Amino acid sequence: NAIKGKIQMGDVFISAGSAVDVTLQGPANGGWLSWYATFAVSPLTIGYNPQSRFAAKLRTDPWYQVLAMPGIKVGMTDPVLDPKGKLTTAALSSAQRTYHLSSRFAASVRAKAAVYPEQELLGRLESGQLDVGFFYEDEAMPAHIPTVDLGKVRENATYTVTVLNRAPDPTAGAAFVKYLLTAARPMLEAAGMQLVDPSVQGAARAVPSSLRGVLG
Repeated sequence: NAIKGKIQMGDVFISAGSAVDVTLQGPANGGWLSWYATFAVSPLTIGYNPQSRFAAKLRTDPWYQVLAMPGIKVGMTDPVLDPKGKLTTAALSSAQRTYHLSSRFAASVRAKAAVYPEQELLGRLESGQLDVGFFYEDEAMPAHIPTVDLGKVRENATYTVTVLNRAPDPTAGAAFVKYLLTAARPMLEAAGMQLVDPSVQGAARAVPSSLRGVLG
């Protein structure tokens, strides 16, 4: 949104959801990108504060039962503005179907959840303002946040990268993408990302020549 509103300008754009890339494509959306490549995934998990009075329950009981308990403080990001928030709402709805829960389960958890910008959610959990929050595994692992997986519910961030059209320094942008997809791979894996073979979507002819060997 900041790119489309010309509030921020970058050479490279990385997203946790390909649907966001689509909103930057085409003349109607400003033509900010012509292509993007997927390069990693990371599961959505529930991170919790180990000092929370619900911590022991999260280690022993199904997560969806704990989230339905009175008094638990749940945090998430905005599903309208952030891919993780959108995945969170999808995960709650999927749990409701998969585990045959009350028809009010997903709506009741969303209603009690506090919505914060992504950059605030971790700090509020660590400070004890929240008992639990929804995080990607690659966020939780470096921060040493204990997590529980979502069981049969499978929701993943799908990371994409591109060099923006009208980038101030497209050569540097392409060099960074090449680094991200080659030399940086061990660091990404160590941080909890599950790397996949890069796959280009959109106008492949617009991929910078320096990246065509990396992106196939």
